Amino acid sequence: MRRKQRILGAAVGDCVHVAGVVNFLRLAEEQGYETEFLGPAVPVPELIGAVLEDMPDMVAVGYRLTPEAARHVLEDLKRAAAEAGLVGRVRFVFGGTAPVAEVARRVGLFERVFDGASGAEAVIAFLRGGGARRGAGAYPDTLLDRIRWKAPYPVIRHHFGLPDYEATRRGIAEIAESGCLDVISLGIDQNTQEHFFRPHLRDPGQHGAGGVPVETREQFAALYEASRRGNYPLMRCYSGTRDLLAMAEMLHETIRNAWCAVPLTWYSVLDGRSDRSLPDTIREAQQVMAWHARRGVPVEMNESHHWSLRDAPDTVACAAAFLAAYNARQAGVRHYIQQLMFNNPPGTSFAMDLAKMLAKLELVESLQGEDFQVLRETRSGLSSYPADLDMARGHLASSIVLQMAVKPHIVHVVGYPEADHAATAREVIESCLMARRAIENCLTGMPDMTLDPRVQARKAQLVEETRLLLDAIRGLAPAGTGDPWTDPVTLTRAVEAGLLDAPHLRGNPTARGRVVTRIVDGACVAVDPETREPLPERERIARALADYEASVA
Repeated sequence: MRRKQRILGAAVGDCVHVAGVVNFLRLAEEQGYETEFLGPAVPVPELIGAVLEDMPDMVAVGYRLTPEAARHVLEDLKRAAAEAGLVGRVRFVFGGTAPVAEVARRVGLFERVFDGASGAEAVIAFLRGGGARRGAGAYPDTLLDRIRWKAPYPVIRHHFGLPDYEATRRGIAEIAESGCLDVISLGIDQNTQEHFFRPHLRDPGQHGAGGVPVETREQFAALYEASRRGNYPLMRCYSGTRDLLAMAEMLHETIRNAWCAVPLTWYSVLDGRSDRSLPDTIREAQQVMAWHARRGVPVEMNESHHWSLRDAPDTVACAAAFLAAYNARQAGVRHYIQQLMFNNPPGTSFAMDLAKMLAKLELVESLQGEDFQVLRETRSGLSSYPADLDMARGHLASSIVLQMAVKPHIVHVVGYPEADHAATAREVIESCLMARRAIENCLTGMPDMTLDPRVQARKAQLVEETRLLLDAIRGLAPAGTGDPWTDPVTLTRAVEAGLLDAPHLRGNPTARGRVVTRIVDGACVAVDPETREPLPERERIARALADYEASVA
């Protein structure tokens, strides 16, 4: 049986501040180490004597007084450790304030130095081996392995892509070096998403619009190479809005795309991000999912929140979540990422937001089985962020606390300045650190908000309404259709008939755009266009089908 590694800990010299060392030892015990705390203000000779007597695997040293005093104490410790033959035989780590930590780094005795910005997550990563070794091998390089390695902390993801390619490449290196996140989600501009394989169609006036312009495979590979430092974050990128299979293969080869993200109906004539028809869009999405499934790559369907971004009723968003997951399962996907965009649409209350997400999870996770596992990913809604940067910081942190109620495997942090400008590398790091602190606080123990009676009642209502809507969509299938929920014709009819509908789609050549919604008691619901009173889902479905049948008669 393999013995447990042992750690001795002490506040050294004249320092009586022991909270940092005690916390480090507590985390070490949780990771399976044996620990012994020697106490505050332990003189250097006494500490060295204890190490020689016990010969632990690691010595954790704390010091929180002035940097100049720290320099004398830590240099004495290094000299004494060398004279005792301990350097190279026992691992030394240090924790203290940022100024003292800088002194400790210069002393050169310590394998790892933790300062005031180092949270529990960084300590646990070190204790599990990340940072104890150097290079890519110190960190898991697939999403599933990273999730297992980080637990109980979720994997942290952030979007990044500036209009300037070189600035983006340098920013990726800065973010990776900081170790603040686990996944860099590469944000490419619309020209790249739509015309990467058709460069003659690029619009020079849209260069850098919405993200980083990437024109060659070599440039994608160089962005990935920039991330090979720090904690070696994974990288991923959206699937593009045209030539999706070619894009999937290229991203797989150049940035080792950590997982695929593709909508079922969007990035089409539905939102104008490409000119693909709705049936063609659905078929291509199904092909892309199957392509990734054959290679064991996880898939995320960024579908349902696009309906909420256009003020669709919450029931439509829940139905879209189920249909996306159902199509992924039918395409052979084994590890499915359910993205849950909170605060969407703006004005949704925390209670009703949580209820909607729980309804989505109940519906989607009903599909789980031996060959289909659902991973939970949460994020804040971009359109909900205030432009005032101080208020936005508060919004980011409070939204993360709400998200932790559903126990996510992945937290997609949305940078606090996004309502004002695309986040710089420094702002990405700041946003991730805010999120990590909120997550750490939640994981110490928080009330279970999912048990709130209002949340449970609304969740049950949404699940019931969604099942009515899914049955109505099934009823639109042409005769002889084998599986209506994966049939592009049936799903297109659902949009054309207004069963899947949103107010922002008015005037769209493919969609109905006739539903009217309002935020009522914190929830986004369909209302009667005349009375503005909430419209029961059964009645909304009946009206939509009657209008559709009249239009095609």
